[in-house]
Amino acid sequence: MRFSELADKTATELQGMLKEKKTELFTLKIKQKMMQLTNTSEIRDVKKAIARINTAIIAAK
Repeated sequence: MRFSELADKTATELQGMLKEKKTELFTLKIKQKMMQLTNTSEIRDVKKAIARINTAIIAAK
């Protein structure tokens, strides 16, 4: 997900995406604690996506 893809979206769409990514991060952290997560770089990717969405929300205001 690139920032240019997020710049076109409305604030409500961004809020929905943010909620979805935070839920995904939560489930990945739970999987990691239970030793079920095989690719730990997914956590880093989701965190970066959350940061990009937050930046797009701030830029949209």
